[in-house]
Amino acid sequence: MLLSPNDHTLIMIDFQSQMSFATKSIDAVNLRNNAALVAHAAAGFGVSTILTTVAEKSFSGPMFSEITDAFPSEKLLDRTSMNTWEDEAVIARVNAIGKNRIVLSGLWTGVCIVGPALSAIEQGFEVYVIADACGDVSDEAHERAMQRMIQAGARPMTSLQYLLELQRDWARTGTYDMTTGIAKKFGGAYGLGIIYAKTMFGASEGH
Repeated sequence: MLLSPNDHTLIMIDFQSQMSFATKSIDAVNLRNNAALVAHAAAGFGVSTILTTVAEKSFSGPMFSEITDAFPSEKLLDRTSMNTWEDEAVIARVNAIGKNRIVLSGLWTGVCIVGPALSAIEQGFEVYVIADACGDVSDEAHERAMQRMIQAGARPMTSLQYLLELQRDWARTGTYDMTTGIAKKFGGAYGLGIIYAKTMFGASEGH
């Protein structure tokens, strides 16, 4: 079943400096772009979003500004627990939002994403993991974590897939410029293609 903007909660977990230093399964530039793409897509489409950090002031540092810029009024929920699902403030927010589909992204895949993914699945939530907006200390660690979650029932997807799934139809003109704008800024080669087509030919996917 495809995601829509109003049927899920996005939880972005521990996109922080200290966590990213040891992340080796994805290049830091790609990670930041993908996280930014997810954050701006969620903000633009009005997706219920939870931003959470671990030991922000004492160890791990601030959340990536690419994410917080998309949610200037969103309070960051700081934790001590590695498993986000064991934090009372986060769960209170999940329950207040009240949606049974959860989309996860963050650092590291094998700890801070596996924990809430398996816990949420066990409690009956439908869980999606944005694989290229996650990272771990090695390719092996990331891949084994993704396999473990998939075997438990999580659905994998990518950051660009997330954006385009929310848009779904280029004839939806109300969000067309926003979606292509996010893609142009954070969508890599796809974004460059949009810039080229629009600049050279005035092309538009909706026509």
